[in-house]
Amino acid sequence: MQKPIGVFDSGYGGLTVLKEIVKKLPQYDYIYLGDNARAPYGNRSFETVYHYTLQCVKWFFDQGCSLVILACNTASAKALRTIQQIDLPKLAPDKRVLGVIRPTTEIIGQFSESGSVGILATNGTVASNSYPVEIAKFFPELKVYQEACPMWVPLVENNEHQEHGADFFIKKNLHSLFAKGENIDVVLLACTHYPMLQQKIENHLPVIVKLLSQGEIVANSLVDYLERHPELEQQCSKQGNRVFYTTDSTEDFDNHATTFFGEAVRSKHVDLESNKI
Repeated sequence: MQKPIGVFDSGYGGLTVLKEIVKKLPQYDYIYLGDNARAPYGNRSFETVYHYTLQCVKWFFDQGCSLVILACNTASAKALRTIQQIDLPKLAPDKRVLGVIRPTTEIIGQFSESGSVGILATNGTVASNSYPVEIAKFFPELKVYQEACPMWVPLVENNEHQEHGADFFIKKNLHSLFAKGENIDVVLLACTHYPMLQQKIENHLPVIVKLLSQGEIVANSLVDYLERHPELEQQCSKQGNRVFYTTDSTEDFDNHATTFFGEAVRSKHVDLESNKI
C-alpha cells in the first residue's frame, strides 16, 4: 500500500515548502492538498481553522499517510497543538502531524546578533502569539516583534506580487515592524506565501538584516525527524511520486501552483464533505 507523506496548506503557499522538501528528499511519495475553496485561513477563527484542518488531516489518513505536515502557519498556530494532543491519540495514535512553526523557532535565535527578531505573518498567526511563545522556549532572551501583513497573500494569489503596488504594502509593513523594534537584525517570513515576495522584501530591508524563509528550514527539520524516527520513516513509500489535490478549481490551482512549486503541476479535485475525488 502507498504511504505517501502528506503536505497540507489552505492554498498554494505550502508548495514553497514542498518544493524544498522534494529537493532534500526526492525519493519519497508526496500528496499535497490545498483547501483553496475555503482559503484564506488567516482571518478565520481558531475554531474554524481547527475544524477545517482536522477534516483535511483525516482525509490524508484516509489516503494512507502516516505523516502529515501542516505547511501552513495559520493551521500550525491555531490547530496543530489540539490535533496532536487531543485528536491523534483517539484517531490514529500511530500517525504523526507536524507543523512549520516549531522547526523555525528552534533555530531563529542562532541568526541574530542584536537579540531582536521580526515576524511577518497573517493576522491569524500574529493573533495566536505562537511565535513569541515558541521562541521563548528556546531563546528566552530574544525580543520578538510581530507585524501582520493582511494584503500580502491577496497580492500573491491575484498575481500582483511583481507589480509596483506590492512595494507600497511591503514598505508600509516593514516600516511598521521596524518602528516597533529598531534593532531587529533577522526577519522571518512566517507565511508560506511570502517567499513569492522575497526579492521585493529584500529590496526594502536594511543590508544588515537577514531574511529567513521557512521552506529550507522545514525541509532540513524533516530530514532530521525521519532519521530520529526510523519506525515512521520505514512506513513512508519511496517511488518519487507527487500527487496534487485541491478543493477548488483544478485549472486555477494548476496555473498558480506551477509558479509556487517551480514546475508544472496537474491537480485533481476533491470534495472534502463527501470525500469524493
